[in-house]
Amino acid sequence: MEQDERQPYAASFGPAAAAYAEHRPDYARAAVRWALARSPGPRVLDLGAGTGKLTGVLAAARADVVAVEPDPAMLTELRRSLPAVRALPGSAEAIPLPDASVDAVLAGNALHWFDMAVAGPEIARVLAPGGVLAGLWNVLDDRVEWVARLARVGGSAVVGPRDTPARWRTATARAHLPDTGATARFGSPEQAGFPHGQRRTADSLVATLATRAGVLVMPERERQAALGRIRAFLQTEPATARGEFTLPMQSCVLRVRRL
Repeated sequence: MEQDERQPYAASFGPAAAAYAEHRPDYARAAVRWALARSPGPRVLDLGAGTGKLTGVLAAARADVVAVEPDPAMLTELRRSLPAVRALPGSAEAIPLPDASVDAVLAGNALHWFDMAVAGPEIARVLAPGGVLAGLWNVLDDRVEWVARLARVGGSAVVGPRDTPARWRTATARAHLPDTGATARFGSPEQAGFPHGQRRTADSLVATLATRAGVLVMPERERQAALGRIRAFLQTEPATARGEFTLPMQSCVLRVRRL
């Protein structure tokens, strides 16, 4: 997807900021530890931080974290939920931090929205020598049969190419590189996945999936029809029809080092 095509999707989250904060999952602690394992120090930038789902995990791990988020509504939710964290308006393409001021830049479900031809040099600028860039994605574990059926019912707008473990590896392998022929700022990628889960009901899982960009940009009638299909499936699927269940997930990580 070209940058001008990505923009409406990336801009769709603001009106759903409260629902995003309520329903989106956090990230597996093991995934965050792996993302930071090669960092030369404790200073971490959560870039495109949204409502703070990754920021909260970093703060709980006692990282020296600063969050940067371009959408005012998302930033408001982040500041409300994590008032002790320094949170700034800004974007991957214009980071409001000094040169070499962080040891790691992490992006939770956000790296694919960045224009890496511009964001790559900016991220490299704020990283200390040997610093780490890591993208994290929460994906549905479709090795579980009912999750695979859910993906088929939802369709590609709900469960896209980055949203299941096997397809995630291919879809994100070049996420750290510019779309153009600009100079790469980072070394060879490493990828890893870590088990994760989220307690949901049929209704709350529908609410979670309704915060995905592919759903948010749908025309209202199409969106309601898609969510209706998903709700009907969850209400008749034995694994999800009665009360709470754990949604099987993985927190997947792409990690590179600054050249």
